[in-house]
Amino acid sequence: MLSLALKNIFRHRLRSFLTMAGVAAGMFLFTAVETMQHSLARVTRAGADDTTLVVYRENRFCPATSRLPEHYLPTIEKIEGVREVIPIQIAVNNCGASLDVITFRGVPAENLRRYSPGLSVIDGSFEAWTRRSDSALVGQTFAQRRGLRTGDNFEAVGINVHVAGIIQSKESQDNNVAYVHLPFLQQASSVGLGTVTQFNVKVDSSDLLNPVAQEIDDTFRADSQPTATRPEKAFFAETAKQMIELIGFTHWLGLGAVAAVLGLVANAVLLIVRGRVKETAVLQTLGFSQLRIASLVACEGLLLGLLGGALGVIAAFLFLHWQSFTLGNEGLTLAITPGPAVLLKGLLVALVLGLAASLYPAWRASRQPLVEALNTA
Repeated sequence: MLSLALKNIFRHRLRSFLTMAGVAAGMFLFTAVETMQHSLARVTRAGADDTTLVVYRENRFCPATSRLPEHYLPTIEKIEGVREVIPIQIAVNNCGASLDVITFRGVPAENLRRYSPGLSVIDGSFEAWTRRSDSALVGQTFAQRRGLRTGDNFEAVGINVHVAGIIQSKESQDNNVAYVHLPFLQQASSVGLGTVTQFNVKVDSSDLLNPVAQEIDDTFRADSQPTATRPEKAFFAETAKQMIELIGFTHWLGLGAVAAVLGLVANAVLLIVRGRVKETAVLQTLGFSQLRIASLVACEGLLLGLLGGALGVIAAFLFLHWQSFTLGNEGLTLAITPGPAVLLKGLLVALVLGLAASLYPAWRASRQPLVEALNTA
């Protein structure tokens, strides 16, 4: 039945191609939306293995307004349950929601590898970064988006740096930023030595996130620079509200794409059924049962949806993978990277839509009176 359905589809190449092209466009949009939703869920959904806290200036959001004394570091390190602390100075080109955010993170050179053991240098070397004060370790996604290579110089946010290496990490944030030396960024961004944007704190287990956060805030509550400490993913969800609202709106675009694909395939299959009334009657005369007639029509709709959907899903997957789009807000970056789960979901949705759209046309084809169909001009 699938073989016969495939032959029927390619008997009318132009009509089938236009239908599949429309399905591909709808599924391209659906896959792009699902990729954004999946990427957002990955960085905001808390898990049992989350052990990172972000210590920020209370009632501040944009990195330009969050300023904490660097001398908070030893006090935080002494708190029970704290495993590792790293001070971070952040400079960004845009604090609002934007598609092209350039983020510099200034960190102590001696702390970076100890704090992020999963970070690896895939081009250049870590030693070259430590030797030169104005050098940067650039995340793989950031470098791909800006066309940067080891040895290049680039300037942004009024800061000029030399690319000493390209890094890769399991943490999506690391792949979208440029790490520079903390003293260099403090002076280049005019905040002055001894001042940082935030502290990232790793605790011994996820059970200690809230107790340690509470103790850190209580410690500095009476200080001139009080803190607000939250788990990293909760910090992302609360700080990047504009970006989350923007991505939340795309959910309706995805539903619209699904509805468009459903209507397009249903219309195409109905046209096929109406144009083959006499042919269907001949098949019934040859012994095809109503179930087989319905199955043949359903197979044609399923194949139209699956072939067009596969084209759109794979095109979106490759496009988003090569372009390395990111969304940024308040100094946080979200890499819009498709994964295998999104690819499989898109193909499954295309399959289901093709089948669902062909059910009514299949029922219509199987219920056509044989005599009337044979007498149709």
